[in-house]
Amino acid sequence: MMRAGLLLLAAVLSGCVVQETRPLPKVEATQAVREIPAEERLDVVVHSFDPGIPDALAADEDALAKKRIYPDLRRAEARYFPVVLRNTLESSAQWGAVRVAPDSVQFVDLAVSGTIIESTGKRLVLQITARDAAGRVWLDGKRYEGDADIGSYKTDAALKARDPFQNVYSAIANDLLQARGRLAAADLRELRQVSELQFAQDIAPDALAGYLRSDGVKKSPLTRVARLPAQDDPVAQRVQRIRERDTAVVDTLDGYYAGFAEQMQQSYGDFRRTSYDEIDKEERARSSARARTILGAAAVAASIFVPSSCSSNATCNLESAARYGAAAGGVASFLSGLKKYADAKTHAQAFGELARSFQSEVYTQVVDVEGRSLKLTGSAEEQYREWRRLLREYQAPDAAVVPDP
Repeated sequence: MMRAGLLLLAAVLSGCVVQETRPLPKVEATQAVREIPAEERLDVVVHSFDPGIPDALAADEDALAKKRIYPDLRRAEARYFPVVLRNTLESSAQWGAVRVAPDSVQFVDLAVSGTIIESTGKRLVLQITARDAAGRVWLDGKRYEGDADIGSYKTDAALKARDPFQNVYSAIANDLLQARGRLAAADLRELRQVSELQFAQDIAPDALAGYLRSDGVKKSPLTRVARLPAQDDPVAQRVQRIRERDTAVVDTLDGYYAGFAEQMQQSYGDFRRTSYDEIDKEERARSSARARTILGAAAVAASIFVPSSCSSNATCNLESAARYGAAAGGVASFLSGLKKYADAKTHAQAFGELARSFQSEVYTQVVDVEGRSLKLTGSAEEQYREWRRLLREYQAPDAAVVPDP
């Protein structure tokens, strides 16, 4: 009876064992099959992601570590992930210019932002929002998640060729494309005009007021074009030149993100691959520990509580020996399970050390505008804010006149 019960328990617990992971089927971003007219090709800005560090735990490293959140690593990932998404969108040939830029970069055809919910070498969960210049919400905090494709971890070349979580980025790209498909060609053309006029009104609010209107829908009003400036309007022409300088600055910041991601790619890929192994070992150790501990406890309990069935001294002696053996074996299994838990903790600590060893830095950028070198310091967000401050300095006291930058 005791033996049969233990065999049954062992069979049930065998389901706790972590199964071997196989390479995932690949999801690709839908490629353009025709050339999209320039006036319908929306420019996209992917903003730096929110690292997703809970405010309540921000000062508690141990609590963050238990959730596998390491602030230095998350802040680096918040710059890295947008570049992977940018590359995915760009490679599909479905869009205009696709750039990575800080949150302060506004007045774009389509802005995409994200929050990191979970990020390890084994799993990625992102929350993505996308909104166009008119105010339409394309993605409203939609959750995208996926396990790592271990095929990308096989070799350095495979890791460089395809991100382990490319399926997640491809899914985002395809959803954005589907949302764009719900708009008419006229809507796409108007979006590009709206973003240009929004920028113009920010630079010269008095001189260029009245060119945009709200469609009047209370629940979700959209910004529409009321009228367009004359082609020879001097204020509009100067604002257009400022817009070109602004685009150059955003391009520079985009280059910064791209360079950062390129420098990060090899070491981060190695880190992910190693952390995948660490997490996998930890999960296997915990699964094995759980089985060993429960089986050990069951063996000890069975040896104590199963009723005696001996009919003579000889059979009683044999039964006692069997009970002792079961109890001893159960204790050994239980202790072995505890050791496996200790191994799992070691693996978790190793993962934490790897994460904490990853550091990221933001470098000073020097931007040349019309022969004038502007030194932009601080984070990318701070650099762009400084640039916008300089743009406002170019405005004359009379908003009707906007001097050349």
